[in-house]
Amino acid sequence: MAAVATCGSGAGTTGSAVATASKSNVTSFQRRGPRASGTNDSGPRLVSIAGTRPSVRNGQLLVSTGLPALDQLLGGGLAIGTVLLIEEDKYNIYSPLLFKCFLAEGIVNGHTLLVASATEDPANILQELPAPLLDDNSKKEFDEDVYNHKTPESNIKMKIAWRYQLLPKMEIGPVSSRFGHYYDASKRIPQELIEASNWHGFFLPEKISSTLKVEPCSLTPGYIKLLQFIQNIIYEEGFDGSNPQKKQRNVLRIGIQNLGSPLWGDDICCAENGSNSHSLTKFLYVLRGLLRTSLSACIITMPTHLIQNKTIIARVTNLSDTVIGLESFIGSERETNPLYKDYHGLIHIRQIPRLNNLICDESDVKDLAFKLKRKLFTIEVDFIS
Repeated sequence: MAAVATCGSGAGTTGSAVATASKSNVTSFQRRGPRASGTNDSGPRLVSIAGTRPSVRNGQLLVSTGLPALDQLLGGGLAIGTVLLIEEDKYNIYSPLLFKCFLAEGIVNGHTLLVASATEDPANILQELPAPLLDDNSKKEFDEDVYNHKTPESNIKMKIAWRYQLLPKMEIGPVSSRFGHYYDASKRIPQELIEASNWHGFFLPEKISSTLKVEPCSLTPGYIKLLQFIQNIIYEEGFDGSNPQKKQRNVLRIGIQNLGSPLWGDDICCAENGSNSHSLTKFLYVLRGLLRTSLSACIITMPTHLIQNKTIIARVTNLSDTVIGLESFIGSERETNPLYKDYHGLIHIRQIPRLNNLICDESDVKDLAFKLKRKLFTIEVDFIS
């Protein structure tokens, strides 16, 4: 950022330097570089892409997850070139909503989507994306939702422990910003937005045939096909850094649903020491290599509660950049506990990426709860210690 210099009635040499710099449209304290118009390509330029912003902590380019409260927990958003792993809740009720908010945020910002699934056609997934709350009606929708789920003030005061009063409050209300939007879970995204978007679908049953002959390999056929598909999209549409896009620069949002489940041809959920025990970790290793050299960000949902071998879970965590876990109250003793009646589950921030650092950051807030209101999915500080 250029510094602004103010000069008084000093020596003539200083005034002439400022005058000379003004003529060239560059201050005396600013490094010479390419102009905003892009006529000079001799130096690096700051990437300006809709729906992105640089991190104030390390300068990394960020995209929104589609949940502003989650962006805040992750240090501002999801970094370009990284993987966000979502550990699915037991009955897979709430993790699909986070998955769809990430995709909906991409459509709203004009990003290219790559949706991969072994259970549901990507075209059907796009039809179920939540509708964005735009600036004109977001405040009204949010106020209605909060009013309908308002908790008596006396009960709130009884639940708040003294140690939570010193913590910063989570930002859960809509704000007027181009980075990150709020979504109405009770409505579907307008069809015209889907038709105007650029997306690619990978439906495993259509990519793998029963007569396919696969050579012996450490990866399952489904993982091989998906890696080839992702690689082709990255290279053909110019998302890789080695081949800059000739058209307007854009971001590729990759969403992979239920990775590691038996439907992907993996047996880690069926046996503790299966024949494909290393297939998933090798897939993540190659995928992260593709992301590191491209303008792309990936979100993966995985049924980690079904994985028999805990060592595999630890490896998967290490190969992911950001890891969050969803713990639903459905079927647990907390579902009937009156202390938790205002929440639907807990969210665990297990890992935050180490970007330009030797160690990974840790979230300042550990006790987090989520609830799905009539329209909004919100994350709040869990007041139950």
